[in-house]
Amino acid sequence: MARRYDTNDATDRTTGLREAASAVRRGELVVLPTDTVYGIGADAFAAEAVGDLLGAKGRGRAMPSPVLIGSPNTLHGLVTDFSEQAWELVDAFWPGALTLVAKHQPSLQWDLGETRGTVAVRMPLHPVAIELLTEVGPMAVSSANLTGHPAPEDCDAAQNMLGDSVSVYLDGGPTPGIVPSSIVDVTGKVPVLLRAGALGAEELRKVVPDLEVAN
Repeated sequence: MARRYDTNDATDRTTGLREAASAVRRGELVVLPTDTVYGIGADAFAAEAVGDLLGAKGRGRAMPSPVLIGSPNTLHGLVTDFSEQAWELVDAFWPGALTLVAKHQPSLQWDLGETRGTVAVRMPLHPVAIELLTEVGPMAVSSANLTGHPAPEDCDAAQNMLGDSVSVYLDGGPTPGIVPSSIVDVTGKVPVLLRAGALGAEELRKVVPDLEVAN
């Protein structure tokens, strides 16, 4: 039976974050609010849990899960060949709605799906998400919806779709909006905007002027 906690209530928030952290460590799934939409998350290093996440969404391995982190410092252990321009994007837009696609460390023991040696990573601008990520470390997090259905802006929508496939729901109220994060590929010499979401090319070019836009 799924448990749900109101993170706008101080007592419920403390209990909910503790229970969510315990669930993640047990290899279970949790739903958490972010600065874009609600996400369904699992321990990024627990392959079975990540598989359960993809299964709960009805999503195949060809669409691997992004990873959320609680601090830019975590990047040092996750990615390699991270350019100066990539760090400039982190400094300018994290925490926030910018996802960076980078080469992950070859030594990492994780299975996020068919990533081809890369990871899509982001630090969300949401206190509940950051607190949970700080406690448990990197999490595989995808929008908390069934594939093909709208991404949820509130906890009710997420729970109606995912039900008891999730152990703990953290209800932070409605999210600020449904505009997704922008995605920039920093695996090459020049950053490439793969998806314009909350941040457009013009704003990103204030930090990395040679940014290209994918066709």
